[in-house]
Amino acid sequence: MAAWTELAGLPTAPLAGGLINDTFAVGAPPVAVVQRLHPIFAPRLHHDVEAITSWIAARGLLTPRILRTADGALWTLDDEQRCWRALTWVPGRTVERLEDPKLARQAGALVGRWHAATRDLEHEFAFVRPGAHDTDAHLARLAEAVAAHPTHPLRDAVEPLAVELFARWEAWQGRLDGPARICHGDLKISNLRFDEAGTGLCLLDLDTMANLPLDIEMGDAMRSWCNPRGEDVSEAEFVSELFEAAMTGWRGALNVSAEDAQALVPGIERICLELASRFAADALNESYFGWDPSRFSSRGAHNLLRARGQLALARSVSRQRAELEACLSAAR
Repeated sequence: MAAWTELAGLPTAPLAGGLINDTFAVGAPPVAVVQRLHPIFAPRLHHDVEAITSWIAARGLLTPRILRTADGALWTLDDEQRCWRALTWVPGRTVERLEDPKLARQAGALVGRWHAATRDLEHEFAFVRPGAHDTDAHLARLAEAVAAHPTHPLRDAVEPLAVELFARWEAWQGRLDGPARICHGDLKISNLRFDEAGTGLCLLDLDTMANLPLDIEMGDAMRSWCNPRGEDVSEAEFVSELFEAAMTGWRGALNVSAEDAQALVPGIERICLELASRFAADALNESYFGWDPSRFSSRGAHNLLRARGQLALARSVSRQRAELEACLSAAR
């Protein structure tokens, strides 16, 4: 903690929940969060975090803020050239799974306020992840993985998933290139902070912010929020009641165009298919950086389960498409 004078000497404790960055609470009670970033994130992303959180805070929204080092920098590098940063602590609670429609509505309202606050922000990102949601490219990588690993122990389990994913993507109908705007980029429910009464406070984990269409942003959010079983199951079900509640909150806080609203339900299915294809490819490539060795025998086994779960979620969304679109209209 030497880089931050105000944090020197305070107790630290690891925070569980994340599979990417190493995260520590500083102080008792906590006053800050210190993180060592995964190498997939370039330190220059902190220029984006600083610019966008400054904009958000100026509009009256609560947000974590970067704590500058003693020499005024946004981050510091250790002897291994790994990037460390400190953020202000936001008291409250984190939810790993969403089961209560009331909380879903609060989550939607929080995200809607964030989107409304950033609607007019024009920002050129210092750090970008090109192709993060190039669904065609993700499916192509899955095809390459199946072809490249004919003797992998999991190939016989992955191949039928791949065949179904290719067919579903071929039949999918929706837009691929909606208008982009400032988005959070990873609105899984654990990246939202709530108070003890269940009111949405702020968004966390801002490293994925980018210019994205709303159907990508909210498609990813809804596949997380409306699946109470979580990602680590083989059979997932999309819960329409949670979807309608979340959309009521979101559309109550943000004026959504008819085009963006129409693209949302297909966007959910697209994200599910995209994630399923990524996990299926990773099951063979053994390449995904986050997995739980306490529950799974290998990286591939964990990712195979994730692939099955996201494909099941895609099926559920597809079966309910008309009902979900009706829910979306009712939420206006």
